[in-house]
Amino acid sequence: MNNLEIKTNEMKKYLLINGEMVEAKDYAPLYSPYSGEKIAEIAMADKELTVQAIDAAYKARPLIGNMPAYKRAEILENVAVLLKERADEAAEIISLESAKPLMFAKAEVARTVETYKFAAEEAKRIHGEMIPFDAAVGGVGRIGYTLREPIGVIGAITPFNFPLNLVAHKVGPAIAAGNTIVLKPASQTPLTALYIAELFAEAGLPAGVLNVVTGPGGVVGEAIVEDDRVSMITFTGSPSVGIGINNKAGLKKTTLELGSNSALIIDKDVEIDGIIDRCTMGAFSNQGQVCISLQRVFVHEDKYEEFIAKFAAATKLLKLGNPLDPETYVSSLITKGELARAVSWIEETKQSDAEIVTGGKVRDNVLEPTIITNADASLKVSCQEVFGPIVVVNQVKSIEAAVELVNDSRFGLQAGIYTNNVKNAFYASKNLHVGGVIINDVPTFRVDQMPYGGVKDSGTGREGIKYAVEEMTELKLVVWNQG
Repeated sequence: MNNLEIKTNEMKKYLLINGEMVEAKDYAPLYSPYSGEKIAEIAMADKELTVQAIDAAYKARPLIGNMPAYKRAEILENVAVLLKERADEAAEIISLESAKPLMFAKAEVARTVETYKFAAEEAKRIHGEMIPFDAAVGGVGRIGYTLREPIGVIGAITPFNFPLNLVAHKVGPAIAAGNTIVLKPASQTPLTALYIAELFAEAGLPAGVLNVVTGPGGVVGEAIVEDDRVSMITFTGSPSVGIGINNKAGLKKTTLELGSNSALIIDKDVEIDGIIDRCTMGAFSNQGQVCISLQRVFVHEDKYEEFIAKFAAATKLLKLGNPLDPETYVSSLITKGELARAVSWIEETKQSDAEIVTGGKVRDNVLEPTIITNADASLKVSCQEVFGPIVVVNQVKSIEAAVELVNDSRFGLQAGIYTNNVKNAFYASKNLHVGGVIINDVPTFRVDQMPYGGVKDSGTGREGIKYAVEEMTELKLVVWNQG
């Protein structure tokens, strides 16, 4: 995509199947979430075209499956280099189609470069182990070992909120492990997925290994999930869609990352000034549209008033506006429907004893960062995933009480605790029922080599390149009889 004119409304984007740009029968306009201006015309694949993409991926399995590990690593390294060279362009595409503020879009590109580097490294260290067969009486005279082999065709369904890096978390380990991919990006962020696919072609990835199919989830996603040639589904999105995928997947392997209402505990011995910036980032970066966005805060009563005052003051300083402005911190939610939903959840709190400390209003198509206190656990802003710039802050009398409140949720992705008390830190790490406990930081912390995933309705399986490679490979046992 060498001469990409990012700001034009004349761009027409096709499907990428077997290394070719393929036209569809229908196209749909793509609009900027912030300005409402048309960005592009996007191909709407039907079932027939989706099956065509699956067919291409199925036939390409030997191309990547038999490729030496160093060559797979080389392709991934090439992509990292190309993306780093074009980082500003990639960040602008992300901002344009998702309304992610440019400062956060640039950070996402930098992380994605690192993610593909991790994938390149993992491609070179996929291995099994020797089995001591003579440990069993019946195993004497035999030697054996395990191998990790590619699982086959992977169906990857990705969300809008990290359109570059969450694609990398599925495509990177898939290629590292020798698999082929059919990628269905979120309807609002197809340009980023097509952009990285073209970089892969330039980096030397064989045709058919990565296929990008844009279109409605009910058509494209359904066809991917139901096709018997697809061996695994990796999905990031809502619990309702994820549960539906799991029900239809049959014996396919699934990795499902389904979101959360992530919580933070603040102990009585914490210096509040030192954590405000992290709490602001955790709650309001990318408009709160982050699976581990800070949504619930439980503050010890000794620090509650100080935290509220300083958190609110910092929140009021955040700049709202155009995502392409380098100074903008908060911009539009992904759709007008999501904006209306978030506002309705704020309105619901007004019928209770909850108090809106700051925010709660819409200004120029941007929802103001909103802090709500004294919110009951039954309110939607507390018990569901808000996926917006809304955070609920309540006070607690003890760490034990806070842990109980954090666990009182259908979700369990990540939780954080700020404390200088080692005993309390260990108590939280043992008793919080989540996939990851972050000590002395917000639950929004993630680096791309760590295992990432949740419990309860937050999903199944783990991402993080090494751990995703394990999910995307099958274990084979080889036994030699020496007798």
